[in-house]
Amino acid sequence: MKYIIIQLATILTLSLSAFSQLGNVEGFISDANSQTPVLGASINIGTGNGDNSDMFGKFTIPSITPGQYEMIVSHIGYKTEIIAIEVKPNTLSSVEIKLRKSELDLTEVKIKSKKNKGINTISGIDIRLRPINNSQDVLRIVPGLFIAQHAGGGKAEQIFLRGFDIDHGTDIAINVDGIPVNMVSHAHGQGYADLHFLIPETVEKVDFDKGPYFADKGNLATAAYVDFSTKDQLESNTIKTEIGLFNTQRVVGLLKVFTKNTETTRQQMYLASEYSSTDGYFNSPQNFHRFNIMGKYNIWVGKKAQLTIAASTFDSKWNASGQIPERAIQNGSLSRFGAIDDTEGGNTSRTNISFKFKKQWKNNWKTSDLLYYSKYKFNLFSNFTFFLEDSINGDMIRQSESRDIFGYTTTASHNYQIGNKKASIEFGGGFRYDNIKDIELAKESRIKFFNSIRKGDIKELNSFIYLDQDIALSDKININTGIRFDHFSFNYNDKTIENGTFQQQKKGIFSPKLNISYSPNQTLKIYLNNGIGFHSNDTRVIIQQNADKILPKVFGTDLGLIIKPGKSLILKAAIWRLISEQEFVYVGDAGIVEPSGRSRRIGIDLSARYQFTKWLFGDIDLNLTKARSIDQPKNENYIPLAPLFTSIGGLTANLKNGFSGSLRYRFIDTRPANESNTVKADGYLLGDIILKYRIKQFDFSISCENIFNSNWKEAQFETESRLKNEIDPISEIHFTPGSPRFLKAGVSFHF
Repeated sequence: MKYIIIQLATILTLSLSAFSQLGNVEGFISDANSQTPVLGASINIGTGNGDNSDMFGKFTIPSITPGQYEMIVSHIGYKTEIIAIEVKPNTLSSVEIKLRKSELDLTEVKIKSKKNKGINTISGIDIRLRPINNSQDVLRIVPGLFIAQHAGGGKAEQIFLRGFDIDHGTDIAINVDGIPVNMVSHAHGQGYADLHFLIPETVEKVDFDKGPYFADKGNLATAAYVDFSTKDQLESNTIKTEIGLFNTQRVVGLLKVFTKNTETTRQQMYLASEYSSTDGYFNSPQNFHRFNIMGKYNIWVGKKAQLTIAASTFDSKWNASGQIPERAIQNGSLSRFGAIDDTEGGNTSRTNISFKFKKQWKNNWKTSDLLYYSKYKFNLFSNFTFFLEDSINGDMIRQSESRDIFGYTTTASHNYQIGNKKASIEFGGGFRYDNIKDIELAKESRIKFFNSIRKGDIKELNSFIYLDQDIALSDKININTGIRFDHFSFNYNDKTIENGTFQQQKKGIFSPKLNISYSPNQTLKIYLNNGIGFHSNDTRVIIQQNADKILPKVFGTDLGLIIKPGKSLILKAAIWRLISEQEFVYVGDAGIVEPSGRSRRIGIDLSARYQFTKWLFGDIDLNLTKARSIDQPKNENYIPLAPLFTSIGGLTANLKNGFSGSLRYRFIDTRPANESNTVKADGYLLGDIILKYRIKQFDFSISCENIFNSNWKEAQFETESRLKNEIDPISEIHFTPGSPRFLKAGVSFHF
């Protein structure tokens, strides 16, 4: 026994001695041109150890056996750097790497990552592959996400993803530079997300993921989240003009106000502006006009502090032809691009101001603070049912509101070690306060007001805190755990009641997360994500109907893998399940939300990215979903408009002689339009093409949407309506026709 104890003591002593001889490597990665830190670069050394650079471009690789190694540093869109380093015992070695931008090369992409989120390989490739033509194209970066516009181009798009008819944003959280796009308790629908204030040419990157698995994402982040980041700096000034069919014009300008770099600071201020107008392809002109302007000031002080100040404003107005009933097309009383009521439309505006400060402190804690304010106005005229309720004046309604949004988010993160295991922790918290005045649903036409169906004021406060923990159990296994707590205060003053006062309800919710990933090498990653998310209900419904499910939960699980079986091929596959405590269906013309019980969604997501040659790339996404209500009997449990099968894909070419182009398709299968699947929403297959040519300081482009000129239905609903001369109402598909073949040409000048 004594001999065994001596042996164990000797082994322990030798192990501790060997461990004490280990070395560590830290470094800083920056863009060679702008000198700004590079977030998300992959760093690997010969031992298999690795890390990803943080928001300050910093990385740390601990516990390395002393010796000579090759460090491989890669990032999508940059040339891979291979650096020889020497790791010495009990020594911290420091390196500084400058990455130079290059054409996309899938052979350099590494799958292995120590992070469960923050580096989305597919997303990083797609933002380089897919030509961004407008704000809708930006949102379509998310695989399997489809959108539909059905109100003249000025209204937020209807969104479909993972078996959800998300309406305009009920189950997807969208942010731009940390500012939430979604509008809670909106006049037209919960989570309404109008992204049209984002100028596509200013987008630097898109971070997204699916499911309720991330502690820093709260309300509405159930099916997915999408975070857009705009450019901190411009490489050059740009003036861009575009013209197209249907009297379409667009002008964009990106101009550096000043750039000043010294040994200790790097700063730039730029302005970006966009003006667009079109008559649209309908018989009645849309008279659509939108104006955006944005200013952004960014300063880096050394390598450890960044201040960003941004401001933007946007204004849009339009007319719309609305949905039309199939029976009017079939009996010849209406053309495909005609209208029952062409006086629909509206106007909207939004102004954003934000201050963001990031700093790395001497104790290696990193903090980020974001303070923002938004001023928002909305005014929409719609007629869903024509003459169902009012056979003389028609059923036109107006939905309107004016709101102020105040918000603050703070995070503090720190990397540390548990023995020889690398770990990181992040604390976060903040609030969002919406002060909504005169949110109204009125029976009103463009020329006459009849009465207010609903009118009131809303004050809604969402305070939150969260904890997110990453632990690398080995160089192959990573565990992420998180817990989030959200507290809501809902206040509503019903102005249709004489001498009404604010009524209040409060509610809190915990959202736990557990994500595990396994990366045996740099070509394979297997992950299991689990989490609970939620979306809040509309304040008016909560107060007036005493809703039980104020914050209905969504329980999610994803099992997936990312694999690189060859140098030029990347595959991603996932099977997933989402269970919702409560489905809500928004009834726009009545201004109410109808509960319809629990639901279950299961599906398979498949993605592939392949590089045929140095200049030719291919991508394809396939998404299969089964969505059903849990509490309804069989054959009466379909979820209206939930996508069953969708697919997008295309080919992209980037030639050295300045030519580039992309040929793409999008397909959505026929799907149920009602709970019994007796009425169906038609599917469609569309093709788009974009060609570009760069010569010196000029870019020339031509695009064609719907190249085969297909007759397709963009937005579809089963609606009960009555036409002017009809005695009885009829329930059937009402739809907005999709765009016919649309040609657009543009030229950009860089200076």
